[in-house]
Amino acid sequence: MIPHMTPGAGNAITDVAGLRVGNAQDAALKSGSTVVVGDAPFTASVHVMGGAPGTRETDLLAPDKSVAQVDALVLSGGSAFGLDACSGVVDGLRAAGRGFRLGPAVIPLVPGAILFDLINGGQKDWDENPYRALGRRAFDAAGVDFDIGSAGAGTGALTGMTKGGLGTASFVLGDGTVVGALVASNPVGSVTTPGDRHFFAAPFEVGDEFGGLGPDPRGGLGQAMNSRKAHAFSARANTTIAIVATDADLTKAECQRVAVAAHDGIGRATVPAHLPADGDLVFALSTGARKGGDLGAIGHAAALCLSRAIARAIYHATPAPGDLLPCWRDLNR
Repeated sequence: MIPHMTPGAGNAITDVAGLRVGNAQDAALKSGSTVVVGDAPFTASVHVMGGAPGTRETDLLAPDKSVAQVDALVLSGGSAFGLDACSGVVDGLRAAGRGFRLGPAVIPLVPGAILFDLINGGQKDWDENPYRALGRRAFDAAGVDFDIGSAGAGTGALTGMTKGGLGTASFVLGDGTVVGALVASNPVGSVTTPGDRHFFAAPFEVGDEFGGLGPDPRGGLGQAMNSRKAHAFSARANTTIAIVATDADLTKAECQRVAVAAHDGIGRATVPAHLPADGDLVFALSTGARKGGDLGAIGHAAALCLSRAIARAIYHATPAPGDLLPCWRDLNR
């Protein structure tokens, strides 16, 4: 039986005690980076379902690889350039004396994933890759409270029909286990039904966390593949990247199973999802602070949190000069 779930105090991934989130963004660049770091290293794994992922150190997260824990996870804009945000986080961790110790060497382990936002209207004519500095700034800014919407890795994100963004949500299960999600939503597909008013994730909304409008009452949804993004510039500038977390004491293999289950949250909130031009990826992490926990319930809660986080990302997106697509709020005043 699935325990009853209620949102955590902050309705955020940082409701998992010991986790902090940091954002850094550049308005002119129309891009940014986001980091999740713990008070201590955490167990993590990953599952990829998109056809065009961009990643760093994800092979390390396979259950058969020797290192069980990592120091941080990064989500970033910038496509391949954005992977350098991980280097900035590595710099911050090393300065703090944190990392995998091998003799006198201290090696921070920071897997990451990127989305494509290079042709979203921002200034991309840099001489020096800006993402290492953004990663360091995000690390330095990490805390329990953080912005969502047009922030961090979601700054320049675009869905098929509206501006994308960064979102988060959480649940506390009946046995006390905490589950949270963090996502940068930049998919090929749409998170809203035709007409841009209702969210595909509406059946999973708690209260009015993304407007309280309820599900679209019409049937036959999802058959059209209209895309303002493709019409504006490209059908290949995409990807939804996410992190789900729990305080339950999970192994790396169990974290991978949670990551697999959490992908359902992308599919429920984004239509269509997991396409060849998406790089859809979910990290799952465990702080290990709480013994026990129902693995099936945790995976289910992670998927629900991820659907809600995607809708919240778009609901909280805000306009900026040079935007190529409208914000949901501008279309629904």
